[in-house]
Amino acid sequence: MRRKNQRGLTLVELIVAFTIMALLTSMSVPLVRYRVRRDREHDLNYALRQIRKAIDDYKDAAIQGKIEVKLGSEGYPESLDQLVEGVKLLQSAEGKKVKFLRKIPLDPMTNSYDWGKRSTQDDPKSQSWGGQNVFDVYTKSTERARDGTLYSDW
Repeated sequence: MRRKNQRGLTLVELIVAFTIMALLTSMSVPLVRYRVRRDREHDLNYALRQIRKAIDDYKDAAIQGKIEVKLGSEGYPESLDQLVEGVKLLQSAEGKKVKFLRKIPLDPMTNSYDWGKRSTQDDPKSQSWGGQNVFDVYTKSTERARDGTLYSDW
């Protein structure tokens, strides 16, 4: 017998409440996974765009004769670190440097700062870098995107 002023939940009410909570949680997990993946893809796209723009800016400065470039590099940087450390301006008497990146972006797919590189002499689909210059970058991830393409092909 329950007293009239006694409050609380019965075991059946608790089981029903926990079942509803578990059902709602299990429905939200795929949505959260989708969003996390979409955000990582967005971050990858942004990082690739940022590095490629820095490479293009370096090439433009080399073509215009503003910076000192190594012979045989075809006006592309020798490494990604060169974009961060900077290159000496030819017109500067004080030896000023121009930097094209503040830092190398993190690869969100591999969670490292190690990007795959391609030089102008490499095969466009090659996964090994010849080391002559940096013409393009790609992620070293072997995963596939939501649209079925490899992230390394982006």
